[in-house]
Amino acid sequence: MTDQEQNKQKVAYQGVEGAYSHLACKTVFPSHQALACEDFQSAMLLVEEEKANYAMIPLENSTAGRVEEIYRLLPKTHLQIVGEHFEPVNHCLLALPGVELKQIKTVASHPQALAQCFHHLESLNITPIVAIDTALSAKDLAAKKASLHTHTSHGAIASTLAAELYGLNVVADNFQDVSGNTTRFIVLAKNASEHAYNPKQAYITSLLFSVRNIPAALYKALGGFATNGVNMIKLESYMDGGTMEASHFHIDLAGYPEQQGMVNALEELNFFAKDVRILGSYPAHKYRQTHSFV
Repeated sequence: MTDQEQNKQKVAYQGVEGAYSHLACKTVFPSHQALACEDFQSAMLLVEEEKANYAMIPLENSTAGRVEEIYRLLPKTHLQIVGEHFEPVNHCLLALPGVELKQIKTVASHPQALAQCFHHLESLNITPIVAIDTALSAKDLAAKKASLHTHTSHGAIASTLAAELYGLNVVADNFQDVSGNTTRFIVLAKNASEHAYNPKQAYITSLLFSVRNIPAALYKALGGFATNGVNMIKLESYMDGGTMEASHFHIDLAGYPEQQGMVNALEELNFFAKDVRILGSYPAHKYRQTHSFV
């Protein structure tokens, strides 16, 4: 590794090169070095150990829903959410160079990608084969170039980045059955940068908390946001710690902690809830404005 590479800022992600998380890294941090990790925890650990500046972590997908593992990991990390990114998921049908769409009989990819392309695969009479990762299926296909004559009927579903990295051809773009499939990523850092509140900027504030053991605790804990005019965009509940004794909650709010309405609402939340923790306050992504949910 050169001195320039060592000094370059880094962003960690889960997956192999060409994964959609890798694509998100290149979109948000085009000048950073992207570090592939085997799992989400490893990506977050690189940031905690200051071996990476950021971690690009998928939190939810418009088709597949939330990423359960992340909700179990967030309470255990001390990292801060410093940004969010919405990445459109464009599934591409990839093949070895020289292979045409009509030749493909089988295709490998992650189960979610296969499910999202089910009707297109069915209409083309292509048999899906489950793989553990979209980009890995592309990488495995590329490894078969040496025996091209025996693999002309096999393809992969992955990103355009995977096609570029592994020298594959895109034989069908936008191959998903329904357009608009989008993944929301959060950007984690060890410390949040100190930026003055900008009243012209829309912000998202993310919180974790659990409720006290009193009647209507959740209703009372969240009531302060309604009475103080704070828009609650997202509410997720989940069990943590291997027991079924208490629910924990993750909420996303439209606003910044210094705004008076948010100050009042957080005071009420602290009265009825416990273990309240602000995960971060960060600028709302432009996707929210075009889709009118902030």
